[in-house]
Amino acid sequence: MENQSLTSAEITQLWAAYMNDNALECQLQYFLMKVNDEDIQLILQKSLNVVQSHILQITEIFNKESYPIPYGFSLDDDVDVNAPKLFSDAYILNYLQQGFKTALEAFSISLSLAGREDVYNFFSECLREQDELLKMSNSTLQSKGLYSALPQLPTPESYDFVKNQSFLTGYFGERRPLAGSEINNLFGNYHRNALGSATLVGYSQVAKNTDVRKFLVRGKEIAQKHCEVFGSILHEDDIPAPTKMEDSVTNSTTYTFSDKLMMFYSTGLIALSVGYYGASMSMSPRRDIGTAYNRLLNEILKYAEDGANIMIKHGWMEEPPRALDRDELAKKKN
Repeated sequence: MENQSLTSAEITQLWAAYMNDNALECQLQYFLMKVNDEDIQLILQKSLNVVQSHILQITEIFNKESYPIPYGFSLDDDVDVNAPKLFSDAYILNYLQQGFKTALEAFSISLSLAGREDVYNFFSECLREQDELLKMSNSTLQSKGLYSALPQLPTPESYDFVKNQSFLTGYFGERRPLAGSEINNLFGNYHRNALGSATLVGYSQVAKNTDVRKFLVRGKEIAQKHCEVFGSILHEDDIPAPTKMEDSVTNSTTYTFSDKLMMFYSTGLIALSVGYYGASMSMSPRRDIGTAYNRLLNEILKYAEDGANIMIKHGWMEEPPRALDRDELAKKKN
């Protein structure tokens, strides 16, 4: 029922969707001005239309609730659409595809947490839109020979059962071949880090603040190291890793995105990695792989904290919805 107040989950998911779409609108407007490929341009325009529709719908819901609209980002303050081209068309298409995959997962969670009819309908429509956009991006990547297909597995003669504890080992001696779930996660995490590395390379070239530039360069190095870890495990079973993408960044050093926007996206990439690594660890029976994920996870958690401190220092971190601070209210009364 729409006359019910928004729950904590609904407010949080709507707030996060608004912030992400508000930031994404800045990037899409810039990409649209720079892309040369007409097929990619069509996907960008459709994505921009979807994002702008989301912003309007969430604004309407918040206004009904007298809930403050996030400050977010703006085309005037956070992007120069006339700046030189920073990323290749191939990068833009891969970036879109990965974004649609991530949005599908995020909106699926949001839908599961929605009880009010208008909120449920909104996230249900979001899922349908992302499904359509992901299909378009996959088809375009395939038609241009850019699609990173997951490795294939041999067909077994019959079903089988694990017979001993060696299925779980991996520190010493002969390691068993990778399981399908391990391959999928290693491949996916490599691809996301390759895309993240290219993103941070481009961002670091146009960053103005010294703290931000150093943070982005460090993130690029972390992403590249993680690619090496995932690639080495895949190569042990003669499984090819996805291609790296640093060559999809131009040599532009002209202001393109605000440091605030780039920090928002960088910390968002870290948050995604934390979730993917945690899920990958839970689906990796081989102990050496789980240990590797745990080590890499600790590294990016420390990196995430440093990023949050930079954003707080410069007043860029907008406070998300939270519970009342009863102690603070008590102080005000006195």
